[in-house]
Amino acid sequence: MTEDVTYLIHRTTEFFRIRFIAHANGIAKASLILIAGIIGYYLTAALIRKILLKSRVQDAFARILVDNVYKTIVIVITIITAANQLGINITAPLAGLGIAGIAIGFAAQDSLSNIIASFLIFFDKPFRVGDYITLGEYYGRIERITMRSTRIRTQDNTYVVIPNQKIINDVLIDHTTNGDTRIVIPVSIGYEASIDAAREAILAQVSLIEGVAQNPAPDVVVNTLGDSGVNLLVRVWIKDASIERRTFFRTVETTKRALDAAGISIPYPHVEIVKK
Repeated sequence: MTEDVTYLIHRTTEFFRIRFIAHANGIAKASLILIAGIIGYYLTAALIRKILLKSRVQDAFARILVDNVYKTIVIVITIITAANQLGINITAPLAGLGIAGIAIGFAAQDSLSNIIASFLIFFDKPFRVGDYITLGEYYGRIERITMRSTRIRTQDNTYVVIPNQKIINDVLIDHTTNGDTRIVIPVSIGYEASIDAAREAILAQVSLIEGVAQNPAPDVVVNTLGDSGVNLLVRVWIKDASIERRTFFRTVETTKRALDAAGISIPYPHVEIVKK
């Protein structure tokens, strides 16, 4: 009985030794391929990112292409090559994954639409990370662009995650792209008031607001003649879009204070009741 057990152990050990020797070459090659794939990715990723940036590709888009698309391609090719060295045929599993991918694609059409929209954003370049934008009711600074969404930080220091598909389908205002930004404040004065006096009083004060540019200089123009008074537009320029909202509020307050100091009232609608 003991001799039978010893013989069985010997035969089993010999079997595994022979199998290991037979596959040792393939295992070694597969290991080298995996190591080469990892090293190759890290050596080429930085170079590809640098080439993309020199080609004026946005940094966020270059990061997605290298860290997601290129990395996935390298991983798949490396695994397939290493598996072939071990005699593993992964054609059938890949075909199954392809069919599953199609099914998942139909189930996740919105996600695919957002991914396609992200490529359109990167190629069309309607804005960049750091720009201040208005999209519908949202206004803020673009913090990050991903394959699925664009994220902006609002003036309330909150994050708004907007699907990329919505961005390319809606009207978007970029307050940063063209550099100088003009802020327009509507205000009315009574018909009895002097336009020149109102203009002088307003300009003397709004020109002192921090952040308001002197070239182009602020100006005050007549917009329309309203039912209750003369409608003016106070127009100031800023160099940095990040102070737009703050400057808007300060200009509104300063305009009101300037008119009060000059004794010029702002008309408002009123109803006069006459008894017969």
